[in-house]
Amino acid sequence: MRSGRFWRDFDYVLLGATVVLIVIGVVMIASATHGAIDPDLQARVSRQIIYAAVGLAAIFILAAIDYHFLTSTYLWIYGLVVGMLAIVGILGTVGELGAQSWINLGIIPVQPSELAKILLIVALAEHLTRNRTRIRQLPIVLRSLAFVALPTAFIFIQPDLGMTALIMAVWFVMVWAAGMRWQHVVLLVIVVLAMLPILWSVMEPYQRQRIVTFISPESDPDAAYNIQQALIAIGNGGASGRGYMQGPQSQLRYLRVRHTDFIFAVLAEEFGFPGGEAVLLLMALVTWRALRGAQVASDPEGSLICYGVATVLFLQTLVSIGMNMGVLPVTGLTLPFISSGGSSLITLLLGVGLVESVVVRRRAIE
Repeated sequence: MRSGRFWRDFDYVLLGATVVLIVIGVVMIASATHGAIDPDLQARVSRQIIYAAVGLAAIFILAAIDYHFLTSTYLWIYGLVVGMLAIVGILGTVGELGAQSWINLGIIPVQPSELAKILLIVALAEHLTRNRTRIRQLPIVLRSLAFVALPTAFIFIQPDLGMTALIMAVWFVMVWAAGMRWQHVVLLVIVVLAMLPILWSVMEPYQRQRIVTFISPESDPDAAYNIQQALIAIGNGGASGRGYMQGPQSQLRYLRVRHTDFIFAVLAEEFGFPGGEAVLLLMALVTWRALRGAQVASDPEGSLICYGVATVLFLQTLVSIGMNMGVLPVTGLTLPFISSGGSSLITLLLGVGLVESVVVRRRAIE
């Protein structure tokens, strides 16, 4: 591409909103870890800044790479995803709750499932495009489901139910955007409902407990403790907030995992309704720009990539804020660009880079 056209068509609104969210995230992580004596927590802010710098550089690199080159190698990308997730099962590090989701590369921990969700969008976009003339046939829909089922199964057995549900939701949106018939949607819903008892039986005890606690908090007061503290924090914020680093629930350590899963509660306590609303509006803007990329894309591959990225951004925001407000079960999904975590931040920025790659190669006339 000519340099002039690249910079003219680049989506600066998308980039700007993303950068603002990252800055908010760094500021809130600094508050959530203020006064910490744990060396890991003390280093969270500096690491988040480094991850952000790497991710922002990746946006421009991906935007400069024609996404058609990536989709043309979709089988290699798919093989890479399956290989990474298989290695996790062999060499992965077991976390506090028994989930084997991480690989330590020297001093840098990496969560392959985070990268997998973005790479699968690229691979699935090409897979669906190659079958777009037959996507209204049930066998083709099931073939696309089988395409994502193998890597998703590896994620499920780690176990990571939240990421599993997110990837399956991305598959549904992308196959629907590709032209799946509504009758097949009804059939899939029936199958999912029929499989719920089986899913329940193979879930880890702590995963079942999270759902039980969500439905009946009084059944396990200890498990419901952090949800209650998050609600108290959000209520404390009120209309104007308690002020930066002045939230009692976070600063007095009543709220656990406040720098990751429950960072929205910290933000709402310190900046009140305006702070929470600002984050929601910024996330809505980023998601809308990704959907706009799908509308102006020059071909089905680009459109499906943008739909996939928009789905990830929307659902992670919905689930993360929903569990902070007690209206959804705790899943461990991060609040995009805000929560502490290198794997999550960098992969989400890779998603933004994919959207930019589509946008700068959009149709000549919108």
